[in-house]
Amino acid sequence: MTDVIYRRMRATDIEAVAGLINAYAAERVMLPKTPEVIAMAADDFIVATDRAGRILGCGAVREYSPSLAEVASVAVARTAHGLGIGAEIVARVERLAVSRGIDEVFALTTTPAFFKAVGYEIVDRAMYPEKVRRDCLERQLSAARDNASS
Repeated sequence: MTDVIYRRMRATDIEAVAGLINAYAAERVMLPKTPEVIAMAADDFIVATDRAGRILGCGAVREYSPSLAEVASVAVARTAHGLGIGAEIVARVERLAVSRGIDEVFALTTTPAFFKAVGYEIVDRAMYPEKVRRDCLERQLSAARDNASS
């Protein structure tokens, strides 16, 4: 499969991107995303497709400040593993970040070997409290609220 097309996400891609992300979320590899959340961040996503337009992979830039962003929601269909799609998506997400004036990116991941292979260094997540506050604690509060109402 050498005919991979990389481009910005379109509205018609949202359901397929949500399906790809949420398949990994079901395995607790990624955080889940609703189609509505993905649609609100549509301009932040890069996708990889085959010639028929099927989604092979995705990734997004998630801005935290004018100079800091996360490389987020990087996922590649299992049938497309080993083709370099993930690495290319990360590179394109990084270029999108640079085009927005961002000069530092990070990734919070359960697959550190992949990110190390594309040039990332392991650092203490405490360096990025915005990420922890935005995603991790929000999920805990939601779970606590659900338990309190039971």
